[in-house]
Amino acid sequence: MKILALESSAVAASVALCEDETLIAQTFLNTGLTHSQTLLPMVENLLQSCGLTMADVDLVAVAEGPGSFTGLRIGVAAAKGLAWAAQLPCAGCSTLESMAWSLAGLEGEVCAAMDARRKQVYNARFLVDGRQPNRITPDRAISLEDLVAELKGTTATQFVVGDGAQLCYDALTAAGIPAVLAPPNLRMQSAWGVARQALEQARAGYTLTPSQLNPVYHRLSQAERERLEREQASQTKGE
Repeated sequence: MKILALESSAVAASVALCEDETLIAQTFLNTGLTHSQTLLPMVENLLQSCGLTMADVDLVAVAEGPGSFTGLRIGVAAAKGLAWAAQLPCAGCSTLESMAWSLAGLEGEVCAAMDARRKQVYNARFLVDGRQPNRITPDRAISLEDLVAELKGTTATQFVVGDGAQLCYDALTAAGIPAVLAPPNLRMQSAWGVARQALEQARAGYTLTPSQLNPVYHRLSQAERERLEREQASQTKGE
């Protein structure tokens, strides 16, 4: 099965083409350009370099969240468009679980973390057994303080991965929790992890139509939070 995977959940963007577990090609950009400028040209160039077209692809996968609201919308919209045009199924993949796949060859606990601002991280924890990640927690937005409290007293070393890895590592080690930063080349989100997770979903018979694919934010946007605050303030004033 050939899987085209897109990752645009944070500052960096990446596109990968895999056949089952084998990585055929991957492009990674961390240039500061917006994903709306880079993502589709990356797809086009990658396929062209491989001598392939969308007709050769069996599944389109994308990191559906958590992550940057804008980045997720761009990635999901691109995946929808590519899949609709080629009449292909889709896979919506957890950004955090995709990162854990990059460390699946290890044995121990993986703590995936993305900087969610407001003193929070998007986080999920996994147990890797040398073959695949197995969930310990769901994806969530959690404060560093609560994450430290959850892990207090553990003796299992936490392999920390993600663009929030340094924040997480600093908080854990300051609290005496054993932690190791993932190597720089494996630390950031990558489309290969998305493709690897998507392969497992496809093997389990769990794929989506393009219309079923949507971003998963795990938190209200700033505009939604401000609207709720205004509504609450208005209700309080009227009482």
